[in-house]
Amino acid sequence: MPLNLNRVSLRISAGLPRQFPTDPMVQIAFSGRSNVGKSSLINSLLGRKSLARVSSEPGKTITINFYDVDKKLFLVDLPGYGFAKRRPEDKAQWSALTDGYFTKNPNLDLLRLVVQLIDSRVGPTADDEMMLQFLRQSQIPFVIVATKSDKLNATERRRSEELLRNHPEIPTDTPILFYSSMKNTGRDELWKLLSEASGIKL
Repeated sequence: MPLNLNRVSLRISAGLPRQFPTDPMVQIAFSGRSNVGKSSLINSLLGRKSLARVSSEPGKTITINFYDVDKKLFLVDLPGYGFAKRRPEDKAQWSALTDGYFTKNPNLDLLRLVVQLIDSRVGPTADDEMMLQFLRQSQIPFVIVATKSDKLNATERRRSEELLRNHPEIPTDTPILFYSSMKNTGRDELWKLLSEASGIKL
């Protein structure tokens, strides 16, 4: 049966690893710095306006949000990193929670892909590079999604794509997709990648 995007809910906003769901469902995780547009992208993917809350204060909420899609798939929204105004204790909490997802997740073997979001206007930051290094060293499959692509003109987009394709932390065979949550540009292409990674038909 194809995935029913009308059956979507926020299962839990987990603030501790022990709160992670134990359902044996495939997981796709979304990673990126604060204000990169993760919530907007998830809403765009799921055809919703406000299922994933778009915060006016980047980095304020430190939880991992598990979105249940048709009882077949978890879309996992990891907390944003790299927010300069975050207190040291909050940064430590973020680090512990995110590390817990990759080390204490009861269904880590069901994690099929990490969607690594990078602001297409900025390119990979030092924090992005640290995350990319972790994913490579952990041998976790990932794709790159360059967000806010509607804000680039043709020349800027070519420059951004060249920067990503030639970045030393991004293997040459890594899929790179430009996405606009405002216009849903790249939505079908990203769902195709998620379907291939998860083995779940759309």
